[in-house]
Amino acid sequence: MEIGASDRPESSEAQASAPLCVDLDGTLLKSDLLFESLLSMLARRPWLALCLPFWLLGGKARLKREIALRGPVDPALLPYDQCTLALLERSTDRHRVLCTASDAGLVEPIARHLGCFEEVLASDGQNNLAGSRKAAALVERFGDRGFEYLGNAPVDLKVWRHAAKATVVNAGESLARQARKVCNDVEHLPGQRAGLRVWIKALRVHQWLKNLLVFVPLLAAHRFTDPDAILLSCLAFLAFGLSASGVYVLNDLLDLEADRAHPRKRSRPFAAGTMSLRSGLVAAPLLTLVGLALAWLVAPLFATVLAGYYVLTLGYSLGWKRVPILDVILLAGLYTVRIIGGAAAIGSVPSFWLLAFSMFIFLSLALLKRYIEFVGLAQRGEVKAAGRGYHLDDQPLLLALGGSAGYLSVLVLALYINSPESQALYTRPEALWLLCPLLMLWISRAWMKAHRGTMHDDPVVFAATDRFSLLVAAIGAVIALSATYL
Repeated sequence: MEIGASDRPESSEAQASAPLCVDLDGTLLKSDLLFESLLSMLARRPWLALCLPFWLLGGKARLKREIALRGPVDPALLPYDQCTLALLERSTDRHRVLCTASDAGLVEPIARHLGCFEEVLASDGQNNLAGSRKAAALVERFGDRGFEYLGNAPVDLKVWRHAAKATVVNAGESLARQARKVCNDVEHLPGQRAGLRVWIKALRVHQWLKNLLVFVPLLAAHRFTDPDAILLSCLAFLAFGLSASGVYVLNDLLDLEADRAHPRKRSRPFAAGTMSLRSGLVAAPLLTLVGLALAWLVAPLFATVLAGYYVLTLGYSLGWKRVPILDVILLAGLYTVRIIGGAAAIGSVPSFWLLAFSMFIFLSLALLKRYIEFVGLAQRGEVKAAGRGYHLDDQPLLLALGGSAGYLSVLVLALYINSPESQALYTRPEALWLLCPLLMLWISRAWMKAHRGTMHDDPVVFAATDRFSLLVAAIGAVIALSATYL
């Protein structure tokens, strides 16, 4: 529908009393409701991704409606823009309209939750209320230059052309300049853009510490003086890091609701709205593909292992993490896959003892992570972890299983020390016995701190920042070197 623009000036009194029309995605909401609903749907029923092209054949409005029917979104957990909310609270004397291209089935519950809108205009499954159609609807409802409009995207220029006042929210100066060309009264409320620090947090670069496991076969085979093996291990570390970051991004996108209900995870960039979901949907496959390409350069076998790692983590993100016990076994297996990948990268074969030890020690750590979550639940008075299949009553069972798995890893280490493989590899293998009480001390202390609620909710972060843990690691390294060279 073509709308004629008017150039007549409006008085400040008329603008102050004009209806306040507010866009949703990127303006009132620091996210995009279509992507929120899409990810909610895929997290529950990923196979519905096959239906998206067929829904789109019916138009964007139908696509949004079909996704909205299958991807519920909790309005109470969404990341709202506080500046826009404050403006709405100061405008109680004006007619406030939530005007968005998102589907009405999702928008109306948001309006009811906020309780600050007298009217809602949204897509209805047939008409996609965006750009010119949104402008036409507002002009028909309030007249040309008869409303103030808050938006954040270039498509909103079509609406600002017919607004008494344009408020540019969460956008750069370039969009504000364009708005000034089509509207006489423009206010700019710039938002914060995702910088390098936010990207590092989203990619969870600190979690790359786990990928140091790819160096374990290099050390276990005593090839740490081989330059070629060192280079291949470093490339394997980078490939695992990139692929793991792709998985972390995907996991965060599919776990938005659970993260927002968690006291610490709610600050993650995608959950908090400091990074757009669109950028995450681009970054996740891109990081994975770059990681796999690098892995192929290292060795085809290593690339195969990394591809298997990705499939397991994808299954974990899509639903296996909600299956009790299976989730922690998968987490332990993913740690072990890193060791297998490190061996494949340098053309080595991991020993039975190394794989058995890693399965038990990492199963203990995975159970420790879940146990810490339950300690937090008990402290907050909750009975069920969001996005998990456990209940608060499972806490004693996790404690028993986790402690047992940790001590079994010590048993495997003791049996290895007395094995022919150890006798052949070390000059003084009996010195390795000192590792057993050292490992028992660390495991016992970690579980005790978790039981008392004094441990970080990520055991990896705890191990990397805890002085006692670093001291134990240093002593263990000295013992291993002594057994090798003395």
